[in-house]
Amino acid sequence: MIYILIPALIILMGLTLFSLLKGLNAFRQALDADVDPEGAHLLQLKQNKMMWARIKYQGAAIAIVVILMAVAR
Repeated sequence: MIYILIPALIILMGLTLFSLLKGLNAFRQALDADVDPEGAHLLQLKQNKMMWARIKYQGAAIAIVVILMAVAR
């Protein structure tokens, strides 16, 4: 079971980092002065979507860590 959970945890950690970086990039782009209001709105929606994805991936990673700790007892 551990041989399945450890790679799953690593994948979820990578997805968390990826969604964090994509969300921060959308935030940075939305702050640029050259972006029109409609484009800024779309970037804000993308930022919100990526941050919710980050929360989901972090939650799943925490659940796997809890399972690993329970199994390691």
